[in-house]
Amino acid sequence: MQYIKPPKSLLHLSGKAIADYEMIQANDRVLLGLSGGKDSLSLLHILLHLKRHAPISFDVGVITVDPQSDSFDPSPLKPYLKSLGVPYFYQSEPILGLADKHMDNKSFCSFCSRMKRGVIYSTARKENYNVIALAQHLDDLAESFLMSAFHGGQLNTMKANYVIDAGDLRVIRPLVYTRERQTQAFAEDAKLPVIPENCPACFEMPTQRHYFKQLLNNEEKNNPGVYKSLLSAMRPLISKDNTRNQAVNS
Repeated sequence: MQYIKPPKSLLHLSGKAIADYEMIQANDRVLLGLSGGKDSLSLLHILLHLKRHAPISFDVGVITVDPQSDSFDPSPLKPYLKSLGVPYFYQSEPILGLADKHMDNKSFCSFCSRMKRGVIYSTARKENYNVIALAQHLDDLAESFLMSAFHGGQLNTMKANYVIDAGDLRVIRPLVYTRERQTQAFAEDAKLPVIPENCPACFEMPTQRHYFKQLLNNEEKNNPGVYKSLLSAMRPLISKDNTRNQAVNS
């Protein structure tokens, strides 16, 4: 099975983001964090297309971290990745069990993120990947920006390209110009094997992120250019100049 070519709009926006923030260099080995959601599956096919057509040579591998939740089973991704012929690392970790023992539900999302990130980093080092690709899009960045301003008293959001504190891995987000509705449409049109409810804790209770998503949705109805304006405001925050500083919810 071959990858599915994404629409031109997705390729244009992701390609522009990669170029603007110098995300992928010649001979990079890129490891994509694949949850099985519409965004990471869309990014998988974008990276596979670029790998084939980009003027530079780079490698793509994929990792899924299974948190061992009864409501989230990403194992159907195994045959799918095998059919694509992509190097695939499936790591199962008892993240939900550890969260129940060590923290309350309000901090589950950050705990889960840190745990998954640790597994991804260690796998990347073991398998000689130097770049981690994550699938957060413009909607995610805008939500993080408002959460940081409203609740943290700071102007901050996720970075497009940064070096982690250990100095040996870079994290990139090629979808920083892409809207969530674009990945949704691609996933539906291409019939990608989306795994439902890929963050069980977020489906069990409302979150701050959900609140700001709804706020932005309502604002966009009255102001169609709100995401364009927010992107202009966030550009200094997502730029490569601050690569050593991790962003909120990174």
